[in-house]
Amino acid sequence: MPLLWQAHGWHLLYIRRTEQARDRHSGEVAFPGGRCEPGDADAAATALREAREEVGLDPGCVQLLGSLRPFRTVSGYLVTPVVGQIPWPLGLHPDAAEVAHVFSLPLAWLCDPANHQVRIWPSPDHPQAREVIFFDECGGERLWGVSARITMDFLSCLR
Repeated sequence: MPLLWQAHGWHLLYIRRTEQARDRHSGEVAFPGGRCEPGDADAAATALREAREEVGLDPGCVQLLGSLRPFRTVSGYLVTPVVGQIPWPLGLHPDAAEVAHVFSLPLAWLCDPANHQVRIWPSPDHPQAREVIFFDECGGERLWGVSARITMDFLSCLR
């Protein structure tokens, strides 16, 4: 979870994943990140490696701040969100095979309850129906699902 100071306020950096036919999360908004590999020492090492691979973020410019509690997603992934402060502006170089767009959202906007709601998804009568957080569209991007849940967990920690 890259945290940055931009134009009078704190922001979180997100990516929109590239559209890929066999990726069920293709085109979704996410944080840079991914699976742990054998050479990764811990969740922070995985997060730094993945951020370098996906957006060209130099691990040396990240000040690690900590981790949120791990949780298991509906699809079975164990996710450990790692928070790090990055300097801004910063020249990032997204890998076009993985990342379609890099953008940030202001914490002040994310904190405003008028900008998000919980909905039953995919539909109330679906066998996998569950409560999912959806943010309103901002700058042409919509944050929802696991990334929205991680964002809300982070905001809860700040409160």
